[in-house]
Formats: sequence, C-alpha cells, structure tokens
Amino acid sequence: MDNGDERDFFAESPALLEGKASGQPRARVSSASKATKPKKHYEGHRERLRERFSESGPDALADYELLEMFLFRSIPRADTKAPAKALLERFGSIGEVLGASPQLLTEVSGIGDAVALDLKLAAAMTQRMLKAQVRDRQVLSSWSQVIDYCHATMAYETVEQFRILFLDRKNVLIRDEQQQSGTVDHTPVYPREVVRRALELSASAIILVHNHPSGDPTPSRADIEMTKMIIETARPLGVTVHDHIIIGKKGHASLKGMQLI
Repeated sequence: MDNGDERDFFAESPALLEGKASGQPRARVSSASKATKPKKHYEGHRERLRERFSESGPDALADYELLEMFLFRSIPRADTKAPAKALLERFGSIGEVLGASPQLLTEVSGIGDAVALDLKLAAAMTQRMLKAQVRDRQVLSSWSQVIDYCHATMAYETVEQFRILFLDRKNVLIRDEQQQSGTVDHTPVYPREVVRRALELSASAIILVHNHPSGDPTPSRADIEMTKMIIETARPLGVTVHDHIIIGKKGHASLKGMQLI
C-alpha cells in the first residue's frame, strides 16, 4: 500500500476517536478490515513509478513523471499526473516550472500556495547546489558549471537582472552579486559603480552576466556598447573584464566568444 503521506500513519480511525469521547475502551481495527480497504486508483500508479525510478533511474521516466513524483508529497491524497502535465503544458519544461513565480504557478489547476512553495524550494536548492560547484574554484576552468548556475538563476526571470562574478588573481570566484534589476527589456548599469565594487572586493577580474526575459540571448547594440564602456573604465585600474554572458531560456551568448569585445 502506498505510504505517500506519513500523516496517514498517525491518523486515528473513527472508532478510536469515538472510544476516546465516550471513555470506553478503544476498539481494535482488525487486519481483515484493513485488508479489505480499497486502494485509491493513484496508489498503485505511485508504487509503479517509484519502482521504475528505483530500478532504472531518472532516465527511465518522462519529464511529467518526474514532476508528478515530486508532487507526491505536496499532494498526498490525489492523482498528481494531471497537475504535472498541466504545469509542463503551461510553462514548457521542468526548468521553466521551477523558474515560474508562485503567482503564475497557482494559476495552474491543482496547484495551490503550498505546492507552489514546494516548487520554489526545489528551485532554490538547485541553485544552491550549482553555486556550490563554482564557489572557490577557478571559474575559467569550470565554465560549463558557471553557465549552468547562471542559467538556473536567471533564465526564467521576468525582468532583466545584471549580475557580476568577482574573481581574484587566480580567477577563483570570490563573490557573486546581483547589481541591478530592471524592466522586461532594460537594466540600468553604471560602469563606475561596477568598477568601484570590484575594487572594494579586491577583485582582479570580473565576468558580467545578464538575462534576456524574451528568451533570445542575442546581444543588442546597447549590450555591446555598455560592455565596452565597463572595459574601458576598468582597464586603467587593473580590473580585467573576462566576458559578458547573456542568458536566455534556450541558451546563452558570450560576447567574447562572438568576438564582440
């Protein structure tokens, strides 16, 4: 029998509660009555999903199946397949589900405030895990982990954010900060403030990162010009700008890789 909700283990039967109220000895619930209790239709399905995950790993499950397994604890007494599929239909991918705001999540049928909070908790833990993979490491030799972290942190934001990765002389990450947050298509960035913060942290190099909420990471003319202004401001003070990465939902763009800086 599915043990999807530990609270069921501590739930008392009506007979026990009635005995408490009357002061009479508690009635025993026979094993025969337990055995005849019909299973909910979703209980066997949950067991089968758990077995497939345990025996074959996550690759054996579709995205919606992984998501419905995650929802087992959040929605203990109902079928989770329908809300899992509805979330993917609305947002497109597991990453976009986790990146969606609580307000948008609760617009999906079957998703309440508590479930939305659980999904945002999963997103926060994912970001912490990815950040730990680049902390205190040479960023330039851990580039794929850096991109993964930036993507998980920024790709699904609905407004532009501008972040800076501050590096020491060995290109080890010493600080990651969000400097500005703007509108859906613009973030104000002030080159002198960027360089001032780098000097405060004794950073020898920086990597600029911002997102495009439209999903398309192609750099704009303003992105390129702003990056060049920061480079020109930082160079005389001994601060190197290694790159400017633009994050979109489906990928990223590197201004250095595109030979734009």
